[in-house]
Amino acid sequence: MDIDQARTFLEIIRCGSLVAAAERLCVSQTAISARVQRLERQLDCRLFLRGPGGVTLTADGEAFVSYANQLVHTWEAARRELPLSGERQPLLRVGSEVSLGNPLLLDWVSALHDALPDHGIRSEVGEGQALLRKIELGTLDAALVYQPDYAAGLQIEQLLEEKLVRVRRAGRPEPYIYIDWGEAFRRQHDAALPDCAQAALSFNLGPLALQFILERGGSGYFRTRVVQAYLDSGVLERVPQAPEFTYPTFLVYRRTPADDALQSAMDVIRGLAVGGTSDWSQRWDPLL
Repeated sequence: MDIDQARTFLEIIRCGSLVAAAERLCVSQTAISARVQRLERQLDCRLFLRGPGGVTLTADGEAFVSYANQLVHTWEAARRELPLSGERQPLLRVGSEVSLGNPLLLDWVSALHDALPDHGIRSEVGEGQALLRKIELGTLDAALVYQPDYAAGLQIEQLLEEKLVRVRRAGRPEPYIYIDWGEAFRRQHDAALPDCAQAALSFNLGPLALQFILERGGSGYFRTRVVQAYLDSGVLERVPQAPEFTYPTFLVYRRTPADDALQSAMDVIRGLAVGGTSDWSQRWDPLL
């Protein structure tokens, strides 16, 4: 199967019809139909049901969507990274969830750049499940995530032990702001604090919620490392008798023998986790 067939399949889904997909891809409708027919022959199944209003996916078509996305993503990653430059090879690819990008991923990339000067470094931030999927596919070597799903091909080790603690702006403790730290946190939070389960204000990104509280006041749950500098300065204060929740950080990589460079990368991030001194406060307009 050529990659154009997978791209065509996905474009038809986005557009809802072969005609619209042909226009988007700048090819004839006949070419689109031919690609679909070849793909269905190769897979030995029907992918689309055609009707006057366009096309709909069959059950087999629904099942093929994730495979098509994987094919296109892997091909595009290969095109980006190959051929390797004679001056920067081989390549290490590391990632993290958004809230771990600064300073942990940034420190990791900086240290790798110094420790492995003959290697190219690719870094990315993204949603945890997407990062794990890329590790499974082999398009990412390692990632820093919260609450990973355990899978047969993944090695998962706890890198940092951390808590989510409730803090408030000194002198301006209202309103309560809910920060979405994931499904496990939601369950524990709603059980421990049912009166706060339907907060009027909420964020799904901790740094944004923190900036709001620093500027406007309020309280919410944050990682201890992020708020420690603000607590030390008196800008923020702990909310007395508020429940705490565990929120560790995990290092995830494929469960295969690591080459020397990847093993060095693992040692680097473990060292940073133990002895790192970077500013975790994630502030944009410093109040300290």
